[in-house]
Amino acid sequence: MKGDFLKGQINDLLIMIDVSLSQSFFTPKSVAIIGASADPKKTGSRVQRFLVSHGYKGKIFPVNPNREEIFGLKCYPNLKSINEQVDHIFVAVDGNKIIECIKDAISIKVRCATILSGGFSESGSKGNNLEKYIFKIAKKGDLRILGPNSIGLINISDNVILSANAMLELKDLKKGSVGVISQSGSLIGALLAHGHSRGIGFSKLVSVGNESDISVGEIGKMLVNDPNTGTIILFLETLRNSNEVAEMSRIANGAGKQIICYKLGKSELGKELAKSHTGAIAGNDDAFNAFINYHGIARVDIFETLIEIPNLFKNKKKPQSKRVGIVTTTGGGGAMVVENLSDSDIEIVDPGLSIQKIMQENNIAFNNNKLVDLTIAGTKPEIVSEVIGLMMQNKNCDIVVMVVGSSAKFRPEQAVEPLLKWANYPKPLAVYVAPDAPEALTLLHQNNIACFRTPESCAESVKTFLNTKNPVNPKISKNNLSNISKKLEKNISKNLSEEEALEIFKDIGIEIVDYKVSINEKQAIEHSCKIGFPLAMKVLSRNIHHKTETGGVKLNLKNLNELKISFQELSDLFQKLKINSSDKKFIIQKMEKGISEIILGYRVDELVGPIVVIGSGGVLSEIYNDKSIRLAPVDITEAKKMIKEVKSLMMITGYRGLPKADINIIASAIVNMSKLAFVKKIKEAEINPVLVKKENEGIVAVDGLITLN
Repeated sequence: MKGDFLKGQINDLLIMIDVSLSQSFFTPKSVAIIGASADPKKTGSRVQRFLVSHGYKGKIFPVNPNREEIFGLKCYPNLKSINEQVDHIFVAVDGNKIIECIKDAISIKVRCATILSGGFSESGSKGNNLEKYIFKIAKKGDLRILGPNSIGLINISDNVILSANAMLELKDLKKGSVGVISQSGSLIGALLAHGHSRGIGFSKLVSVGNESDISVGEIGKMLVNDPNTGTIILFLETLRNSNEVAEMSRIANGAGKQIICYKLGKSELGKELAKSHTGAIAGNDDAFNAFINYHGIARVDIFETLIEIPNLFKNKKKPQSKRVGIVTTTGGGGAMVVENLSDSDIEIVDPGLSIQKIMQENNIAFNNNKLVDLTIAGTKPEIVSEVIGLMMQNKNCDIVVMVVGSSAKFRPEQAVEPLLKWANYPKPLAVYVAPDAPEALTLLHQNNIACFRTPESCAESVKTFLNTKNPVNPKISKNNLSNISKKLEKNISKNLSEEEALEIFKDIGIEIVDYKVSINEKQAIEHSCKIGFPLAMKVLSRNIHHKTETGGVKLNLKNLNELKISFQELSDLFQKLKINSSDKKFIIQKMEKGISEIILGYRVDELVGPIVVIGSGGVLSEIYNDKSIRLAPVDITEAKKMIKEVKSLMMITGYRGLPKADINIIASAIVNMSKLAFVKKIKEAEINPVLVKKENEGIVAVDGLITLN
């Protein structure tokens, strides 16, 4: 029943894909080339030449007012002069000519336009305005745009080559089941070249350019619906239209098609400067990782891996554990794979007595090592076949890695051909071919077996496969957060004071510290006597975000004398910072103690939307960068996983006899913080620190910050 229901949902989503758009986009019956050229050296000539040379069967209309014919085809002065239906136009002219071209295309009811030309949003405000203007015109006329600044699309499955990429001079474009969507046009050519050299084919490749209209997610949904595409790989520079990408991933998962991405931007250059510690420790790349993990998208960091990994996912079930069996005919090659797996939580499984017996019977040394080294003596088809067979059928092993030595180059029948029988087995087989043996790699790939030229890409592929899960489907109760929204509607300031923030945290179910607000020394003395020493005193202002850094926090005050001295110092700080007297307040808090400090944060990331963060807290949170991030909201199960991912929190789980905390209470706090995703006005929220107490004593928030949209 559940499977039928899911299948029905996926079918409904596939129906939502615009089939007519997909046909005009990928398989147009007629194409017009604006800016066509008869000079083979010019970019404008490429599209027409490539369409013809790669077997396009539809009609081609070159458009150039200065020519009567190009490469034997009648040339038209403009689109309006073509008295036939045009499905797709390729635009290779610049500036204001594009506006005229788009208007003409609308007038003759063209469905799609690929714009090669640059000089738009990537070039500054003037280009950005031009791009927006063109999109506005196109939208009114129901004309869909790929680009601008797009090198085009390559539909190898159907021989439709609408691209100016120079790599298309290749005579033989290999057909395969991998679809490609790239934000870099040149990388389309790189993938084609690398694939060509090792017998890897593609179904369709698309350069999205600036994504002014047709986005990565929308193209991805078309590829999910494409019977010739089994796996989708993405080359990303950023994330635009994240909702479309999320929907694409859900549809792909339901259709059994894996999405794999390579993304630039791991460096500090891509990090957003935020007012909170949360913003500093949860940079854009961390948020992106949370996004793809949530939606079941695999990510690789080695470009080589992006090309080689697809077969590892093809028709394979994702395991719940991470157990790898490794067999090799070259000890050094096998050791390199193991070395590259050693920085993960992957378990290398014991080969078992049956394999040990085979080795002993064939006089192959067995050193009780988990790495099964067959050596030269075991590089025989019958031995390789039997050992790999036992590994593949071992229920305690989730994936098998075979490392083939020099025999792969000249004797593939010894250790490569025996692997082919496992091509369609549910358990994945990864093969690292140590020598330069392109024929062996092509043979393996043609039989849908994942094969690798380096130990690094092999190991990364194994780790990626084992770490990629299905999309998360959290069960979240919104509760009643309307009272918080009402509070914030009346707030005209961008930032809340600590007092206002703490009350919001209290409203969502997080215990807060006992505190009082004072406006003068007399009140401070009265409040301190009620709360009791030792206590903390801090400046209270919407204009001071990081109180510790500015000297606005006084801790562990033991008596009235220390309180009076601190009050004067904090008053001087207000004056130094030129804070308005009406905004001059002090917060007096009970001095709480705990066994650990954590930071609990929430923010709306500019790329992926709401995220929740937990990490090691206090003033050193940014230095340690020990954290876990998820898309918000999260459920209690996911919150507990987050706690396990923060290394410093191992100490509060009873590690080596240390005091233990209540993990359930911490997890509940994460869930409650993540529900701020339902409060649209909050941009960023943080408690730093949350003091974690001993088991049965709970947690307490002692400092809070909230920034509004």
